[in-house]
Amino acid sequence: MYFDQNPLHLSKTLKMHDRCSHCGLKYMLEPSFFYGAMYVSYGLNVAVGIAAFIVSFVLFGSSVKTAFISIFAALILLMPFVLRWSRNIYINMFVSYDKNAAK
Repeated sequence: MYFDQNPLHLSKTLKMHDRCSHCGLKYMLEPSFFYGAMYVSYGLNVAVGIAAFIVSFVLFGSSVKTAFISIFAALILLMPFVLRWSRNIYINMFVSYDKNAAK
């Protein structure tokens, strides 16, 4: 799906092939299709932020300031992964897996 499988190569994080190599599915179903992935990304980032806050503040008992620093650190470190996860989740909302599609 992606040109470079490593999401940590930041300049190539969102570069995708035009079509699936297995079934020929066109990934860009319509112009600007993946703009909708921004909404999925927002939800994932909220979940990451809440999880970082709970781990930092509730489990480790840190101060609120330290908890918010941990939220920002988690969001920055997970950014390339969240970008790809949001695209994958978004396209899977519209395209169902069909094992016979390649035939």
